[in-house]
Formats: sequence, structure tokens, C-alpha cells
Amino acid sequence: MTFKELNIAEPILKALQAKHYETPTPIQEQAIPAALTGRDLLGIAQTGTGKTAAFAIPIIQQLMSAADTGGRQPKALVLTPTRELAIQIEECVEDYAKNTRLRSCVIFGGVKQGAQVSQLQRGVDILIATPGRLLDLIGQHIISLEQIRHFVLDEADRMLDMGFIHDIKRIIPLLPKRRQTLFFSATMPESIATLSKSLLYKPQRVEVAPVSSVVDTIDQRLYLVEKPEKVDLLVKVLGTDRQNTALVFARTKHGADKIAKKLKARGINCDAIHGNKSQNARQRALSNFKSKKTRVIIATDIAARGIDIDDLQLVVNFDMPDVAETYVHRIGRTGRAGHSGVALTFCTKEDYPMVRDIQKLTGHKLSRVQ
Repeated sequence: MTFKELNIAEPILKALQAKHYETPTPIQEQAIPAALTGRDLLGIAQTGTGKTAAFAIPIIQQLMSAADTGGRQPKALVLTPTRELAIQIEECVEDYAKNTRLRSCVIFGGVKQGAQVSQLQRGVDILIATPGRLLDLIGQHIISLEQIRHFVLDEADRMLDMGFIHDIKRIIPLLPKRRQTLFFSATMPESIATLSKSLLYKPQRVEVAPVSSVVDTIDQRLYLVEKPEKVDLLVKVLGTDRQNTALVFARTKHGADKIAKKLKARGINCDAIHGNKSQNARQRALSNFKSKKTRVIIATDIAARGIDIDDLQLVVNFDMPDVAETYVHRIGRTGRAGHSGVALTFCTKEDYPMVRDIQKLTGHKLSRVQ
């Protein structure tokens, strides 16, 4: 199936063709026709499956045919947990809508609000926001949600993990009762199922990329290592192929900085990103990584949500994740779009129980290297 066969409007098709996007991913193939009917949608899909286009394209197409776009207040709201992800979604929306008159805007905390407020005051159709900054600007009467007719809650499970449930519960009553809601989550624990039932009306459920199929496409290797030897091992594996890009996961912000400092001392050009870094520093690090000025980035789980690169060759679990599901999120960042991917996990004796949990969840035995 092609995008043309999904009855996508010509201006959006041209934008997709300019990006050489001809064939929809499975989530796009299922979600776009359902969302174009105006139905609510429950999408279970991991990062990297193409879900941004799955909700952005139907919203853009429906707003294109609406008579009252172009006003000051937004008609569509995309709520997402992190600054990096918000920026990434806005870039996609801008790409898909470039042949239309629709205007998009992204707002997030951690930076001064002046530039964001100026853009909002010029008028916006599609607003991409993180919860905290959105509530701030609503409180200042700069944003009203009264005209919203399309609402996207993206990465719902991560929203709850990051403690945004109270913010979400403050935002929902401010939305019109008559609206289309598109709800996306990588996992569906009981708390997410309960939240989805409170938000959705007779939703169409679409689900792609179960855990096993994601991990089966990635070469996963396990290194048994003592904690003091981890940095030496990391230097060794990064040195085997100096062309590869690598995303290294650390458990803490302090840990990410420490790893970066030690790698730089060994002559490896790298950056660390986490919540304590300024927005400009994080964006600069991501730009350098995407353009391959730096080939190694060390990130905490939350900061890594904004990293979306099709040809990322290597993921390294320098520190084990807190839960097995996070392992799947981490390694799913490599091996995308037909590229091969490798995931290395550094395991100390204390990590053995987590390895068992990961193998049980994925049904995949990690291949031991040493």
C-alpha cells in the first residue's frame, strides 16, 4: 500500500514525496484511515514506528478542510512528555503541512517564554506542548483550549512515569467535550488502560510491533563486567568501529556526565544529555549527533526520548534499566528502517535478576560475549 491509496490530500502527499516517503509504516496504514473518519484512536506503538505521521497527517488533512482555521487559538493540541520529543513532532508537522496554510507552534519549559508567546500571538492551528509550559501559559490567559477539536496524548506511559498525571488531569477539563482524541502508548499497564477509558469514546484500537518482533531484529550481546571496568570496556567497544554512531544509556544525570568526561579524556568526541542541561545545550548535542559531528551521545532514559535517528548503529546499556520494558525502549532505537542494529548490555553481578526479567519479557536469550 502507498500513501496515495490512503486517500491523503494532494498537498500532504507532495510534502511526503519531497521527503521520499512513499509507503506507510504498519501503524500509519492502520491509524490514518481510522483517524480521518474523526474517530477516537487508541494506538499501541513504540517510538520509531512512525506514529507521529499516524496522528499528524489526519489532523492536518481535517484542518485543511475546516473553514475556521487561521484564528489565534489552536484547533489541535499534541501533548508530549519531553522538550526534545515536542520539538521533533513540531518539525514533522511543519514538514507535512508546508504546502498548506496551517501554522504550528511548539512550547516547552526550560527556556524563556517570550519567543513562544510571540509566536502564539501571531496565531496557531496546531500546538505541540509539554504539560508544564502549557498550564503556565493557560494560567496567564495566553492560550485557550476552547477551540480544540483534535487532541493527541503521545507517549502516555512515559507521561505517567514522569509524574505528569496531575497535569493531564488539570488539562483535560479545559478541552471541549466534543473533540477527537488520539491516544498513544508503547505499553498498556492497568493505569494507562484506565486513563484511556476516561478519555476515549468508542475508539478504534491499532497495535503494532509487539516486544518480541522489535528485539528479534537487533543483535543483542551481554558483557559480564565489574563496575570499575565498565569505562575501559566502553572505550574498547567504541573503538572497534570508529564510523558507528552510538547511544549510551546511563542511569543518572551525574553518571552520564561522568562517562562523557572519561570518554573525552580518552579522545572520544561525545556529549551527554539530561534534564540538568540547558535546552540550548541539549539541542546542540542532538544536532551534532544527527549531523555526525559527534558519534557518541550519553543519555538518561528521559532525555533520550528526543533522539530519533533511522541509522543509529549501536546502543549500549552502560547501566541497566530499572524495569525490563525500558530495555526494549532503549534497544528499539537501533535497527530501524531496514538498517542493522547492535545492542550491548554491561552486566554486573547485581544486575543478574534484571537480565532474567529482560529475557522473560522478550523471550530472547542475550548472547554472552564475556
